[in-house]
Amino acid sequence: MMSLVNRKAPSFSAAAIVNGEIVGDFSMEQFFGKKYVVLFFYPKDFTFVCPTEIWAFQERLPDFEKRNVQLVGCSTDSEFAHFAWLEIPRERGGIKGISFPLVADINKTIAYDYGVASGLCDEDGCEREIVVGEVVAYRGLFLIDREGIIQHCVINNMPLGRSVDETLRMVDALQHFEKFGEVCPANWHRGQKAMRPTRDGLREFFE
Repeated sequence: MMSLVNRKAPSFSAAAIVNGEIVGDFSMEQFFGKKYVVLFFYPKDFTFVCPTEIWAFQERLPDFEKRNVQLVGCSTDSEFAHFAWLEIPRERGGIKGISFPLVADINKTIAYDYGVASGLCDEDGCEREIVVGEVVAYRGLFLIDREGIIQHCVINNMPLGRSVDETLRMVDALQHFEKFGEVCPANWHRGQKAMRPTRDGLREFFE
């Protein structure tokens, strides 16, 4: 599948849990022009690695808010499964207290459009019509700028949890480039020297 980086984020309108309420027509487009969006997919509610990721994002929510970033989670569960999981305390394996939106992709169309749907590959390649096993979402994450353009994505297989620190680093790199026009080298962190994309800028970086 062609990469979505530097392309418009696929639009959708779906049921979601927002501020503890079921919303029937949640869309990320409400944030475009105002906020950055980190959209992350996870395989299933009531599982093992997924709540560790969801809580890790929640614990760093103030850091995302300081950067004007809206977090949005999404899985192929129903809004009713999301709601039930949000009613269960953390110490019992639930996610009660999570405050960012959780989208219900029960028809799998969002996962297909973002290229994170599992169970679709066979020896002849990947086709939407060919399903091998249950279709859920891989651990995909997409950083979307204020114009609705995807600037970064990462897709992990189900056993591999993501790094929230790396997500924040990517937000910082994008915002640094937007503000200063400087590109960010390997392992760059906010406050470190970046590079101007010119011969002189490269020389200055290494001096």
